[in-house]
Amino acid sequence: MKKTLSVFTVLLLFIINGCTKEEKSDPVSPSVEKKVASCTGCHTDYEHLKEVYTPDPPDPGGGGCGGETPHIEPYDRVYLGGEGYNQFLKTAHGRMPCTSCHNGNDNTADKDSAHSNNFLKKPSYAAEEKCGGCHNAIVHRMQNSLHTMGWGQKNMLTLRSGLGYAQEGFERLTALMKEGYDVNCAKCHAACGDCHVNRPKAGGGGLYNGHYFGMPDMRNHCTTCHTSRGGHAFFGVASGTDPDVHLTKASFTCVSCHKEEEIHSNGVTYNQRYDMPLLPKCEDCHSGVSNSNKYHKAHINSFSCYTCHSQDYNNCGSCHIGGVGARIPSHLKFKIAINPIPATRPYKYALVRQSLSAPDSWSNYGTSTLADFEAAPTYKYTTPHNISKITTRTGYENTDGNWVVYNNCTEGCHISKNSDGIYKNKELFLFNSDLEEWEKASDQNITVDGKLPSSWGVQ
Repeated sequence: MKKTLSVFTVLLLFIINGCTKEEKSDPVSPSVEKKVASCTGCHTDYEHLKEVYTPDPPDPGGGGCGGETPHIEPYDRVYLGGEGYNQFLKTAHGRMPCTSCHNGNDNTADKDSAHSNNFLKKPSYAAEEKCGGCHNAIVHRMQNSLHTMGWGQKNMLTLRSGLGYAQEGFERLTALMKEGYDVNCAKCHAACGDCHVNRPKAGGGGLYNGHYFGMPDMRNHCTTCHTSRGGHAFFGVASGTDPDVHLTKASFTCVSCHKEEEIHSNGVTYNQRYDMPLLPKCEDCHSGVSNSNKYHKAHINSFSCYTCHSQDYNNCGSCHIGGVGARIPSHLKFKIAINPIPATRPYKYALVRQSLSAPDSWSNYGTSTLADFEAAPTYKYTTPHNISKITTRTGYENTDGNWVVYNNCTEGCHISKNSDGIYKNKELFLFNSDLEEWEKASDQNITVDGKLPSSWGVQ
């Protein structure tokens, strides 16, 4: 028995010593490095990410449109964890190797090596190669998408630069102007992952829900970019305003009205969003409105619905790209003008919003004055997302807190002169006197001067 135990002890010591010796000569990384020697090993280890992350460089673009971008630490932007990551692992995307979309090298603890081999931080920026194999139809249509390509913004820039529409004109901009656009304007125009996987850059960027691929979230995606105009109005952020009735009464989100083919594109290139035929229309849900009351009967073909059913909304102007930003700060107002896009929208009058453009907006990018600034109005057709059945144009709130509908349009909207010689409701309309001096040449065709009914007594 003693002899057997002695042989066993020697054998055990030999095994232990052998393993120890082998481990000491093993070129593989220590155990802590083994743990993170893969894409998922590294990105599921929060403490390790905090040790190896690279700090962000200074942001040369400043806040840009929509204000300062929220800061999210680099290690938080790439951490794989939480319920979202667990859900992701169960999906088709979660079963694919990381390198099939991101390239790079797996099975290494070396950060530089992992992120070599044509590493793609955002695979959907190479959508044709990385997404098209499974989502070919969508990828093909997205090449025309207003969301992805930003044609509306680009067109305003190229038209005012005297270069025509953006499809041809954008490439003729100077390299410095295109750089300015990329830094300051492009942060809200998105590839697939910016809506379905990540937070938009304007919201701080990074993984939104543990790499889970999902429908865009209204607050974390849509209104992160559409914030000063869309979300601000829809949620009733401004003092004295109420949330949109579609939110409070029907719990709508953005995708309740804005459907997939509109967002992804129908495969046709449009110069601005109001050219898109798939935009939602009030009549899509509110059928029979043309004869539903005397006001609709009188105005349904002359006014956009928003001129009566929107509350005051955000305006700002005179943006200095790459500089101080909007020199006319954000402010609430309401302006009815001659419809600036009659070929697209059939109304005589429409709601308009003051835009950011000014002749010297791009002076920090080598263009002191835009060559053809007057090519488009500075007040643009608008559709505020702050709808209410009764507004200050259609009724008033009595002392009991109940809304009472006006007997006629003269009370809430038409201009009239009172006994003191003061015009009532004049502030609702866009007159030449409302414009900055540098806006007058651009907006002369849409101001109401000399175009209102003579019975109103204001010309």
